[in-house]
Amino acid sequence: MAIYQGNDLKKITGGRKRPHRKRRKYELGRYPTETTLDNVDKREVIRVRGGNIKIRLKRTAYANVVDPETGEGKKVKILRVLETPANREFARRGIIVKGSVILTELGKAVVTSRPGQDGVVNAVLLR
Repeated sequence: MAIYQGNDLKKITGGRKRPHRKRRKYELGRYPTETTLDNVDKREVIRVRGGNIKIRLKRTAYANVVDPETGEGKKVKILRVLETPANREFARRGIIVKGSVILTELGKAVVTSRPGQDGVVNAVLLR
């Protein structure tokens, strides 16, 4: 079933509102991409408004981690998701979103990219 992001047809009191027009395609949304850990990367290319493309990262094993002291970046393996300030449930299920604290081979890092939107996990090392 599609995700509808327009106004619903109920008043605050619970009464019905009459639609003044049909639903439009631009009011449709999509389910969120919940990026999880796996042995291999799995990306999905989807068409978005204006004919552009968006790369969604479904599963991943690696992150691009930058050391803020040296400014050096490396591709390292993600060991697990430690915490997610946005949602405690995400950390328990191992879902990577922006702001998640992940444990990598170099140590703890905070995710700075949006894996479901950007198709890559970028992170900054915590000291």
